[in-house]
Amino acid sequence: MNDSPFFDTHTHVHFPIFDADRSLVMDRADEQNISMITVGTNAVTSARAVSFAHEYQNVWAAVGLHPGHTIFSHHDASELLSADAARLQQTNGEQFDFNFYTRLAADSRVVAIGECGLDYFRLAEESKPIQQEVFSRHIELSRQTGKPLMIHCRDAFPDLIDILYAHRSSVLPGVVHFFTGTVDDAHKLLDIGFSFTFGGVITFTTDYHGVIQYLPVEHILSETDAPYVAPVPYRGKRNEPAFVVETVKKLAMLKGFSIEAMRDQIYQNAIRIFKVGS
Repeated sequence: MNDSPFFDTHTHVHFPIFDADRSLVMDRADEQNISMITVGTNAVTSARAVSFAHEYQNVWAAVGLHPGHTIFSHHDASELLSADAARLQQTNGEQFDFNFYTRLAADSRVVAIGECGLDYFRLAEESKPIQQEVFSRHIELSRQTGKPLMIHCRDAFPDLIDILYAHRSSVLPGVVHFFTGTVDDAHKLLDIGFSFTFGGVITFTTDYHGVIQYLPVEHILSETDAPYVAPVPYRGKRNEPAFVVETVKKLAMLKGFSIEAMRDQIYQNAIRIFKVGS
């Protein structure tokens, strides 16, 4: 029986920062037996994620509109795709086009809806109602497509949980990526079936160890969020999917597992939530 792959639940390996050496990055991931979900953050990157996932057997895609790209928007998805993709990679000007993302999500390589959610860390107070409305539309897209949510949440857990509970009868649980909430937040999200991904930050701070120890191992997954937040011993470098092994090592230590058992459990969790590998 072949070993389970390591699983990078949330990466952005299709982003332009990898254009110069992406083949080498993917070779290193293959050497480490890494499977992954590469995640869109707007129309341009979501469409590119789907295209990229068709190039590799071990890559799947998530499509959605990051809350940081929804504020005071003046461009719809078709305008984004017809304009200069490199310039629009960083734009904050996209309206959520439900029909566009529905078409993307219908692709067989798409296994999640997101990166979507709420981010109150940098964005203005007046953006909150817009973020909340767009997040609710992602929940509806998830329900209609039967694909789980890939949630981003920063400094917004009370509102995020309230919205999810308001949609409790129809929400399709997925994951809260790069989870930074409290044990109480985790308890409430577990109650409606969500799981949690952790990345390189857990290798250089103890801030999240308590919540990891609290969570059932069946609801824990690993990620890189590449190119961001590389783990020790790569801290300060551009992150990449191969580095997810270091996060799995730390998760295994915190949960009292061997690295092989932790790797296998994470992959089984990914199969359950995202139907990958089928």
